[in-house]
Amino acid sequence: MKVSIIGTTGYGGVELLRILHQHPTFKIQSIHSTKAEIPIWEEYPHLYHLLDKKLEPIDSEQIANQSDIVFLATPSGISGQLASKFVNKNIKVIDLSGDLRLPAKEYKAWYKHEPVHESLKSQAVYGLSEWNRKTIKNSSLIANPGCYPTASLLGLGPVVKADLIDPASIVIDAKSGVSGAGKSLSRNTSLSEANENFRVYKVNEHQHTPEIEQQLLEWNRDIQPITFTTHLLPITRGIMTTTYVQLKEEQKTSQLLELYKEIYHQHPFVRIRPENTFPSIKEVAGSNYCDIGLHADGRTGRLTIIAVIDNLMKGAAGQAVQNANIMSGLEEITGLDFVPMYP
Repeated sequence: MKVSIIGTTGYGGVELLRILHQHPTFKIQSIHSTKAEIPIWEEYPHLYHLLDKKLEPIDSEQIANQSDIVFLATPSGISGQLASKFVNKNIKVIDLSGDLRLPAKEYKAWYKHEPVHESLKSQAVYGLSEWNRKTIKNSSLIANPGCYPTASLLGLGPVVKADLIDPASIVIDAKSGVSGAGKSLSRNTSLSEANENFRVYKVNEHQHTPEIEQQLLEWNRDIQPITFTTHLLPITRGIMTTTYVQLKEEQKTSQLLELYKEIYHQHPFVRIRPENTFPSIKEVAGSNYCDIGLHADGRTGRLTIIAVIDNLMKGAAGQAVQNANIMSGLEEITGLDFVPMYP
């Protein structure tokens, strides 16, 4: 199957190249950017003699005629406009931005861009692979989840859906490496500011907040607004979410681990850690895994959920390819069965 990538010069786009270069079924047909007519290795020298393709202009008609799937690795505010050009064409679209995830009112309030037309938004399926597999399989337009929501939701899903927690008690303490901010230059992500530092940002204002709440409400209509706080780690890639929730009734950690194992046993990219062991970011780096650890505190009645992912893999390009596999009738792990990089 032939695939095209728009927005290849960003971190999400180049991670798609890394995955698709060795995918046994998908062939990279074309790569596109506003920086057209230069070899991709000039932008990313690590691809020298590995991928000789040139960046091409963005021509939706040409892409739709030559490819089966197009990945939109472009910024919010641009992806939605591009996605609209592929509607009613014989091509599947996977958007890695936030443009298709939220209703118009919420999108405008949190992203500060003009929303896409509701007719386009209504066609998009939220691509949280482990929970929406059936609808993803039958869709031709995917809103790939954000990085923070992926870790947060995979960690919360089982207890929220089973109605085991106080619906007003969710507190998510989230931390990300600097690649989550993309390639654009900023003071906070510069070496002198980020190195040997730990910074909170977008306090109670992060645009992924309504995305998390929206999916939680799909699982349990009693869920109340969450507290979601994001921090910048002095590392290149990776996300850890530490989530605190109040249990409705006393539960042992072992009981909750059995629930998580039962729910995720058919999902190869979610690994539930044994009792009293907890994941770290480095243990999933470069892979499509989400590792989850739990601890129920009998003293406070609270459950602590630790989830880690690679923000560029399971949090972006890896999950996008996982969704492409599902849409194409392939095994989810096809082209994604990387052993994490360690150390």
